Amino acid sequence: MGGPGEPPEGVPEGTPGGGEDEYRSVVFDESFVRAARLQEYSAEERIADHAPAVRPRPPLRRSGLPRQALALVLLIALAFGTAIYMGVRHPYQNPAARRAVEPLRTTVIPLAPQGAVPGTADPAYLYAHSPAAQYRIGAEGIPLPPSRRTAHFSDSQVVTALTTAKDYIVRSSLHPEVLTGQQVRPVRVLLDPDQLDQFDESFTHPAADGRHAPTGWLVRFDPARAELADRGIRVQGTLQASETDASTLDVTADHTFVYALRPAGADAKAPVSLFTVRRELQFRFDRDDLRLRQTQLIVSYVQAGPLSCAEDSTNHLRPLLAGQTAGTGGPAGTDPYATGGATPLCGSLAASAQPRV
Repeated sequence: MGGPGEPPEGVPEGTPGGGEDEYRSVVFDESFVRAARLQEYSAEERIADHAPAVRPRPPLRRSGLPRQALALVLLIALAFGTAIYMGVRHPYQNPAARRAVEPLRTTVIPLAPQGAVPGTADPAYLYAHSPAAQYRIGAEGIPLPPSRRTAHFSDSQVVTALTTAKDYIVRSSLHPEVLTGQQVRPVRVLLDPDQLDQFDESFTHPAADGRHAPTGWLVRFDPARAELADRGIRVQGTLQASETDASTLDVTADHTFVYALRPAGADAKAPVSLFTVRRELQFRFDRDDLRLRQTQLIVSYVQAGPLSCAEDSTNHLRPLLAGQTAGTGGPAGTDPYATGGATPLCGSLAASAQPRV
């Protein structure tokens, strides 16, 4: 049907409004008229003043900013406000949301042999006749467990925590330059920055106070006493991750390391003995640690032998080597009136833990 006022059959061809009117594309809307630069005088003005038919119009005054400029200002203000909001609310940028990092608590227990330390010139023979005969070599003895997401952490975050803990264990227990006391940086770079002061103080001012024992942070031997006879260190142990709360993951590690040692500077024919270190470590990760692949070492419980209870194992482990005995000395005395110290501990290394030669 046609529109209002149109014939029922529509407007005939050739009449105004019908077909393609040549002027239909010319539209003089209000904005076009107001924007015109010339204005026609009225008939009365032309008769009275004998003026020309048209006169220039004053430029149109625009109030305020153009729409495009106003929209741009609003967009910038919105982006700036969003950036401020994210900076305040984002968990990685809000230090108040972080839990205070706990200092490391260390316990190092020397294990004294009950007799002479067994030894032979062949490390492979010692390993084959020891409890470590079936242990894997190096990092292969630190397998990652199957990872499962927790209530507040994804699969990938749990895997990150486990792999970072493994990396710390490898660097602090297997790297030759760390074991020989040449470097500590490979271990240091994995720590949360809030623990670095304690770590550095442990190496500049070692103390048997349960807080500043270098042998709690890593395994290292007295280079004047012993050296590695075989870099194929035997390892066995487990890793386990668990959620502490909505913002914290813990990883518990329990590994036994067996090293083949000979006297420092001795030739390849010198007798070799085995030295065993069991490390029980507890790692903690907040979301910043997971993002940066660093960790907090909270607990380090170490048993190592054969050692003499009379020697200090705080700064370096000083192994008893093939043919040596622990002697009669005991651990350093404990002063119950002194504060801030840790009670010296010592254990006995079972005969079954030694290789049969």
